Formats: sequence, structure tokens, C-alpha cells
Amino acid sequence: MSDTISYYDGHAEVFSEDTGDVDFSPVQGIFLSYVKPGGRILDFGCGAGRDSAAFLKKGYQVDAIDGSKELCRIAGQRTGLPVRQMLFSEFSAEDTYDGIFACASLLHVKKAELPNLFHHLEKALKADGALYASFKYGTFEGERDGRYFTDLVEGEFTAILATCPMLTLKKLWITDDVRQDRQQKWLNAIAVKREDVSHP
Repeated sequence: MSDTISYYDGHAEVFSEDTGDVDFSPVQGIFLSYVKPGGRILDFGCGAGRDSAAFLKKGYQVDAIDGSKELCRIAGQRTGLPVRQMLFSEFSAEDTYDGIFACASLLHVKKAELPNLFHHLEKALKADGALYASFKYGTFEGERDGRYFTDLVEGEFTAILATCPMLTLKKLWITDDVRQDRQQKWLNAIAVKREDVSHP
């Protein structure tokens, strides 16, 4: 993870230019359809702040975190938020968020560590809170382009989610990369936290 963070610190401006202004409103809209109006959202791995800014404009309360100091700086300038720099492993919250948006961020976590991280995210959600996550579509795991990646296909994602008994998968779909020069497919997922695990 430290090499991945170093990569983003060293390429923050380029990454911001590459991703900051692409139209991600279709996915944002699907996610927000599961989040109560004006609710509290955590942008988990906020990057350059594109999604945080969009949620703020729509009247949501937003907390934003990222592991990269430079991306936190850029996201803070863009959103006016006090973006917190922290490793995902340092995150801890309970019954706090109506929505957690993890766009192209969990994919930098080793596959073996994903179930534990999903448990932390499950715990951080309020009842009926929604989690969005996206991964590059595929089966690769390891270093690529100076960063660590865990790609997933549908069955692998559902197996990870099955370790979180209070999260119910609501939508799982594949999209093309929103950047015009990329041919990458993406696996997108939304899960919602049940209030009582005994009543699915």
C-alpha cells in the first residue's frame, strides 16, 4: 500500500486532471438513490474530490478520506472540506454514515484483506445505509503501473460480501471506463445494511 500511496503523491496533479472532470453522474445517481436526501456520506478514498464535490452540490453531508497527502490537498481545495489523510486500515466508525462511496479505491487492497475491510465499512454504516464499491473487472492481483491492484469478477465480489451478514447486495453491474482513452471494464456494486440480520 505504501508504494501505491507514493505513486499517487507523485502523480497527484496528473491523476486529478485525468479523473477530476469526467462525468460520473450516472453512477453517482444510482448510489444516491439508495441514500436518504441530505444524509451523511463518506467518500472512502476520495482521490481528487470529484465525487465529494458532486455530493455536496446535491445537499449531502460529506466526509472525505484518502491515503495520499497530495490528493487530500487537491480534494480539500476543490471541495472546501477538511479531507483527512489516513490508511484504510486506520479507519474506524460505527453507525455513522447513510452512505459510503468507495469508487476505485478498495481495488488497491489485497484480496485477502478485503473481507476485514468490508466488515469495518459494514460497521460504519447506519441501518439502511448504502455501500458503493468498484473494481477493475478481471482476476489479476499484484503490482501494475506502479500500484497494487486487486481486480474482481462477480463471483469473487459476492463471496467477499457474503462474509458481511448485515450487507445485502442490491445491484451488481459492469460499466465501461468513463475516460475515453481507456478500454477497461469495471465491476460496480451497491449493498445496503439491514437493521436486523435475523430479518433479511
